[in-house]
Amino acid sequence: MKVIADIILHNGTIQTQDDDYPMARAVAISGNRILSIGSDRDILGLASKHTQVMDLGNRLVLPGFTDTHFHFYEWALNYDSIDFSKVLSFKEMEEIVSKKALALGRGNWVLGQGFNESDWPEKKMPDRHALDRIAPNNPVCIWRCDLHLAVANSLGLKLAGIGPTTPDPKDGMIEKDESGHPTGVLRELAGNLIRNVLPKLSRKAVLENMQKAIGDSHGLGLTSIHDIRLMGGLDGADALKAWQTLWQENKLHIRCHVALPGEMTDQAIDLGIFTGFGDDLLRIGYLKFFSDGGMGARTGWMTQKYLDAEYGMPLTPVADIEKAALKADQAGLSVMVHAVGDRANKEVIAMFQRIESKDQTLCKIPHRIDHVQMVLPEDLERLSTLKNMAVSCQPNNLSLDISMIDTCAGPRGKYAYNLKSILKNGIPLMLSSDAPVADPNPLAGIYSAVTRKRMNHTPKKGWYMDQALSVEEAVKAYTITPALVSGTGDQLGSISKDKLADLIVLDQDIFKIDPDRIADTRVDLTLFDGRIVYER
Repeated sequence: MKVIADIILHNGTIQTQDDDYPMARAVAISGNRILSIGSDRDILGLASKHTQVMDLGNRLVLPGFTDTHFHFYEWALNYDSIDFSKVLSFKEMEEIVSKKALALGRGNWVLGQGFNESDWPEKKMPDRHALDRIAPNNPVCIWRCDLHLAVANSLGLKLAGIGPTTPDPKDGMIEKDESGHPTGVLRELAGNLIRNVLPKLSRKAVLENMQKAIGDSHGLGLTSIHDIRLMGGLDGADALKAWQTLWQENKLHIRCHVALPGEMTDQAIDLGIFTGFGDDLLRIGYLKFFSDGGMGARTGWMTQKYLDAEYGMPLTPVADIEKAALKADQAGLSVMVHAVGDRANKEVIAMFQRIESKDQTLCKIPHRIDHVQMVLPEDLERLSTLKNMAVSCQPNNLSLDISMIDTCAGPRGKYAYNLKSILKNGIPLMLSSDAPVADPNPLAGIYSAVTRKRMNHTPKKGWYMDQALSVEEAVKAYTITPALVSGTGDQLGSISKDKLADLIVLDQDIFKIDPDRIADTRVDLTLFDGRIVYER
């Protein structure tokens, strides 16, 4: 019996990411699967009077994008807070916070995230005094773009119980002035002292925000994500419950691997769950650990001093991570380790060498290191010898970090975002956004990986261009590589016969246009699970 297509896209430029059939003109979809790919003539022959036939006008078609490091639950929780990612100066920050405080009314929390003082003309870090001036009657807390540093005003500090005698929490630092009073700057887990006293969203509001966020993700061409935990594990159980609720209510319209906090290692093992457990919509992802902080907060752990600070700081001791990772490895739970500074990467790679030398893994999904922001060549060579490893890097962060890294690392910035060297060493490379740290738009990530420029197209010739990727390499790192690494390569990652029908149509051919225009490319159409979920 002849199978008839439900949807046919034809007259397109289809880059399949399938090495056996790399290019096609048309694709037919039946149910939630790709029925066939091929020429216009062959595929149009699968149509009936009930088939939805769409002429693409030669537009580019790609598999749906996967973001392998997205703090999605956190993104959804803060959907109504201030987005500082496009704020261009300290003065503009002050104006926006002041307006938000007036709009919310006296006594209500003013929250925001995404400021990047290293790109402001003033090069000035906010403190409690600045926030007190602009919002004296509201508690305020704003997070830097890397989420490793927060700044609160006096009222916010008071509500969190932070004063001159408050000790630094574990894995955090309360910055204090010469007189011993808090400046308002909270590094690493010190920011959780604020999070702990913030008003909680209702369960209903959280789920509604997640659905809004999923819809917005479709407009960016995202059909799969890895939802990653923040340090401290505060959101672990709540995030998993929320994803399960969406799945149960048939409202989960994005494929999600849910990471668990490393603090839940023993509970996860006792429950008998393992990485990859689940179905085509919802799976258990990785156990997440933190070896260090971030370079913007000067808490990324370095082999040499920052030009304007000390060596940064290890967070969870590597010995503790190794102990938990060994147990997880034996239980089929893959681990992901946040490593930013070159010392952190050196120590974490050595840790995985020791784990792999035991040759007893039960993990079908490779372990991974996330960020690998600054890494020395000899450590990449060591990483390349490991059989069960992958990395996830964030080119969107690169465009935010150029000024900051030039300031704090100088010429050693040549070791930052070494994407090309990772590929040359044969290490599976996945690209991602780290949103809400950076823009979740994968096309912005491809632009950054290819041009190594800020979003305003500076520096004109790019930044350490020997580490730039080709468009082809960047697209693979958002499509087929995440699928293969995550154990879903037989179902996702390419436009291939019988695979799940997740694909996108773009308004420009990013393989042919000037790379400076890639970030301006728009998604015209997103199909998820065989259904049109977004049309521009």
